[in-house]
Amino acid sequence: MKIVTYNLNGVRARLPRLLEYLEEQKPDALCLQEIKCADEAFPIEDIKSAGYDGHWHGQKGFNGVAILTPVGRPATLRRVGLPGDPDDSRSRYIEAELDGVTIGSLYLPNGNPIGTEKFDYKLAWMERLRQHGAELLAEERPAVLAGDWNVIPSDHVDDVFSARAMARDALMQPETRAAFRRILHHGWTDAIRARHPDGPVYTFWDYTAGCWQRDAGFRIDHLLLSPQAADRLLDAGVDRDYRGREKASDHAPTWVEIEDA
Repeated sequence: MKIVTYNLNGVRARLPRLLEYLEEQKPDALCLQEIKCADEAFPIEDIKSAGYDGHWHGQKGFNGVAILTPVGRPATLRRVGLPGDPDDSRSRYIEAELDGVTIGSLYLPNGNPIGTEKFDYKLAWMERLRQHGAELLAEERPAVLAGDWNVIPSDHVDDVFSARAMARDALMQPETRAAFRRILHHGWTDAIRARHPDGPVYTFWDYTAGCWQRDAGFRIDHLLLSPQAADRLLDAGVDRDYRGREKASDHAPTWVEIEDA
């Protein structure tokens, strides 16, 4: 089973890239972030024409997440929205089950600028995610938390082109990383680093300053595996060539492959 996370930066703006990816890679599950459209505007008919269907949680102009699976192999929707704050109206989490595997597609808050309520919201959201993740682990079933985590795990060049350039960014603050580690230490496995412990593995390159051409990227798209999913880990990687295509997202599809049950 190949599970992919892909921040599209606008599903309607990147629809050709999305359909191209589905046709070429044929993932078993594709987790989308930043679809940036209301539920009724999600281009499901175009997606169905490519052989996929799914569940989505949209928000006009901002945020928005989805999980797509092949037509005839539907995923069962488990939840829309992250528990813990009933007043949180932002569309950042959706969860479904496919062939006994629980899959969460998440778009973690950016948190910039630091020292503001946006950063506080990021940390509070991460704590809610930690708590929900602990509940998933307690089920002792294969689970994957896939998405744009907006966390650069370390200062090392393996994770970021320049720690100095990103030093004041919310993605690299000690509080952000500590919250990420608290989630990991519950028992989740970082799929990319499990398969590629050394060397740069970037998933995002900004549109400005020739970042893609200079390979000035960083790693913020992660797939975390429960122990039962990690036991079935076969491979993980980044389909980075899609970042270089015409009118591409600033993120590259990032994936994990686990053995079928």
